[in-house]
Amino acid sequence: MKQHRTIAVLLSIVLQGLGQIYNRQWLKGILFMLLEVAGFIYIAPRLGGAIWGLVTLGEKTQKFVKVGKVAQMVKGDHSIFLILDGLIILFLVFVLLGVYVWNIADAYRNGKLRDEKKAVNTFRQSYEHATTFYFPYFMLALPALGVLFFTIMPIVFTVMLAFTNYSAPDHIPPAKLVDWVGFKTFVDLVKMKSWSHTFVGVLVWTIIWAVLATVTTYFGGILVALLIEQKGIRFRKLWRTIFIIPYAIPQLISLLVMKNLFNGQFGPINQYLGYFGLGGLPWLTDPFWAKVTVITVNMWIGIPVSMVLILGILTSIPRDLYEAADVDGASTLQKFRIITMPFILFSTMPILIMQFAGNINNFNVIFLLTGGNPAKGDYQFAGATDLLITWLYKLTLDNNKYNVASAVGIIIFLIVAIFSIWNFRRSKSFKEEDMIQ
Repeated sequence: MKQHRTIAVLLSIVLQGLGQIYNRQWLKGILFMLLEVAGFIYIAPRLGGAIWGLVTLGEKTQKFVKVGKVAQMVKGDHSIFLILDGLIILFLVFVLLGVYVWNIADAYRNGKLRDEKKAVNTFRQSYEHATTFYFPYFMLALPALGVLFFTIMPIVFTVMLAFTNYSAPDHIPPAKLVDWVGFKTFVDLVKMKSWSHTFVGVLVWTIIWAVLATVTTYFGGILVALLIEQKGIRFRKLWRTIFIIPYAIPQLISLLVMKNLFNGQFGPINQYLGYFGLGGLPWLTDPFWAKVTVITVNMWIGIPVSMVLILGILTSIPRDLYEAADVDGASTLQKFRIITMPFILFSTMPILIMQFAGNINNFNVIFLLTGGNPAKGDYQFAGATDLLITWLYKLTLDNNKYNVASAVGIIIFLIVAIFSIWNFRRSKSFKEEDMIQ
């Protein structure tokens, strides 16, 4: 017999909580009903306007109307607020739909117990059961809601902006409305000479920067760690302390100090070069030397991080492997190639991938050291050392090109996500995660 479960499900479909009341779970049913009523009262009067706003992005612009001798402002539609309002309402609908499905599943489960002649839990028993067996889900529910509204929703909002013409000077609300333009922004980035030249140039430099910044800091850290851990080296703790100091100093301070050190006019480095009869170099004002400078300074900041990581891994490699290699007559280079490097790569490959992805979005080093400069006359709102992420910053906060910035943000996300997933799945750390116990 499936009488109770069928009736409970049908009643829950008609009205949230009614199935629970049918199953004699009075308090639970009332709570489900109150939730649906509250959601209906809040969403019903707003849902139509939210959908209209998302579809049209507004119809009236803000303007001033002369009333007698006084000009009065008449408020119009704000396209960006309409997108945000629409997204909030749709996300709330999504959450309430989840509760609605949960209500039906709960009614079915308890109706099934009644069909099997079993007792249905009281509200207190349900609460104790839930807190005992589903406690992690309750604890994760609130952060998950936070992620939904404060992480996923802004991402969706950013993606939507890429398909509008939200940019200065012609489409900045509330004086002007924003329109949907489809993939026009992406097409312009690729086809319009003024944009495509900048986009390709900044993208190529971003990839070069990410590769060089990752490789130099990673292998620099390995080199320093191996030198410190060499047999017979004296004052090992002193060497560790010296090389870890750049890591201990806040990155902001290090970068600002370096910016002054490499200043072409009054920086100490050029002055020291002058003492030896050498001419100063345009460290931050020449496109080539500015790139060399940011990579060098990034090594200063990044090598200690890799060194600390590698030092920990070196101490975990079994000593008997090296002893067996000594018995077999292996040279130092062979032991490094056959034993040390595989262990390091196995343990650090996920971190290495993350470092590469992080360097693509390495905003601090570029912004604090060069600000993306020196300027390039043939670039649109970008300098010679700008990465995609710093170009995105200039497009939004300095030039109000929000649609282009959103498209660049999507491209950055795709590059980082595809590269990270593809490489991580090919790494031994992923395939052979049980190799080291």
